Amino acid sequence: MIQKVLIIDDEQPTLRMFTLLLQAYGYEVLTAENGQEGVNLYDAERPDLVLTDIKMPVMDGIEALKEIKKISPHAEVIVITGHGDMDLALQALNLDATDFINKPLQREALELALKRTDERLAIARSEEEQIEFEEQDNTAIIGVRGNVTATTIPHLSETFEKAKALGKDVILIDFEKNASLNGAGITGLTDLLQQDQNQNVRVILSGLSSNFKAVLASVGITKLAELFDTVEEALAAQ
Repeated sequence: MIQKVLIIDDEQPTLRMFTLLLQAYGYEVLTAENGQEGVNLYDAERPDLVLTDIKMPVMDGIEALKEIKKISPHAEVIVITGHGDMDLALQALNLDATDFINKPLQREALELALKRTDERLAIARSEEEQIEFEEQDNTAIIGVRGNVTATTIPHLSETFEKAKALGKDVILIDFEKNASLNGAGITGLTDLLQQDQNQNVRVILSGLSSNFKAVLASVGITKLAELFDTVEEALAAQ
């Protein structure tokens, strides 16, 4: 559920209107009057949602969107465009904005955007919970649950980078008994391991069924990581 919203807009009447509406809906509202101020506030407060105008002094909404995505690639950012300003809306969506709403603001459009954001956040939190992390002696263990898809891979990649940063000898990716991978998940996992093949880190995969092990072997993952049936066998083999 959305709890904290950041509004970035240089027009005071718009800021006041957004603030009154969102506070009435029960949200904590943060405001900024230009993109740079908004990026700084986002970095400090990490709100659940950012609503940003595009045309502003100091730093416009497109640049603010880029900077916020650098801080958090999964940030929910909705851009506010002038009515019919489709080129800017498309430019923002190409930069991974999650939605756009037009000025003048329509209450129904805002409520629909908030509802869609709520649904996306619920899905994202569920996906984050698929990836667990723990340390054991010289090993970083990443636990994976559920169905590994294209939307799971970014969370797995972030956790993998966190594991590498610890400087452990081994990174063990342990798939829960009922875990599975679709085509995008297999491609994402392969790309992740290929990017890391020259980093002198031993990578082990454990827990996958024989079917998935055969599939991974067929795409060449056995050249990038060792495969074991269980995490216990993988740890014992070190």
